[in-house]
Amino acid sequence: MPAFPAAEWPVATCLHGIPSVLADGRSLHEAGPDAWDAAFAQVSSVGFALAELSDSHIRPADLTSSQRAELVSIAAGRGVTLPSVHVQRQSVVEPGRGERNLEYAHRTIDAAAEMGMSVFSTGLHQPLTRAQRRALWFWTVDGAKDPVGDQATWELAVARLRDLGRHAAQVGLRVSLEMYEDTYLGTADSAVRLVEEIALDNVGLNPDVGNLVRLHRPVEDWRDVYAKTLPYANYWHVKNYTRDEAPDGSWATSAPATMEAGVINYRQVLQDAVGVGYDGIILCEQYGGDSLGVCATNQRYIRDVLAAAERAATPASAALTIS
Repeated sequence: MPAFPAAEWPVATCLHGIPSVLADGRSLHEAGPDAWDAAFAQVSSVGFALAELSDSHIRPADLTSSQRAELVSIAAGRGVTLPSVHVQRQSVVEPGRGERNLEYAHRTIDAAAEMGMSVFSTGLHQPLTRAQRRALWFWTVDGAKDPVGDQATWELAVARLRDLGRHAAQVGLRVSLEMYEDTYLGTADSAVRLVEEIALDNVGLNPDVGNLVRLHRPVEDWRDVYAKTLPYANYWHVKNYTRDEAPDGSWATSAPATMEAGVINYRQVLQDAVGVGYDGIILCEQYGGDSLGVCATNQRYIRDVLAAAERAATPASAALTIS
């Protein structure tokens, strides 16, 4: 049986559609209550009752306890709950900053628990390079890479992520590790191996396969990636891209798309996820254009697909009785 009815499945939005820097130059993080209220008013206006709090916009670890409580209250006043926090580009194995990032992650876990969240999401990707920041789409330029075949760095990643997982378990949070290119979470096999070596029940994968299919280079087939990673998923960023590529791998191109229009067949993937017992939040994410609007479109698509799967799984005799 699905973990939730289609109409009740926790579907959240990212905050990419909300500027992280206001017109007056202040960051959303420092701007405070009025700006936070305006942000969640936009989230609510497109039909979302759940929003992921990414530290690209607001850093709960760097708020006071009273500010955290006020943030939760402001969101609730707009009908929005904050079920998860996403720490991005703060890799615990980033050269020169790994220990600092680990300490920040621990503080974020405590802040998330205090705010009543259920998921701490992070990954091993590092800050964008200058060239990536200058590009139209940052994923078209190579960024930092985890060292391939470096056993010491691999073991450090396992140990530090296990440390975060144990802390999160103590305060009732899941830890979800986001797939991202050129990191130890950059391929299906490596991501699965990492979670298996961490070996904690509350640590799983965020199989954000959109991060991979958008790359302008040869990539793993999305079907294979999902087949291997969905059984380990405990939180899920979903987004899609159009993709075209040369048969010989000499070129590839991509652009953001709705979940329905892109290269990943999410109708099949959502059904597969339900089939393997996925029971986590589905987080709509989108880059470019009207991000919130596309996420709203994707939420409707997700619920329609889940509802269709429900109807298909209902025996005809039961359907007649209900009608």
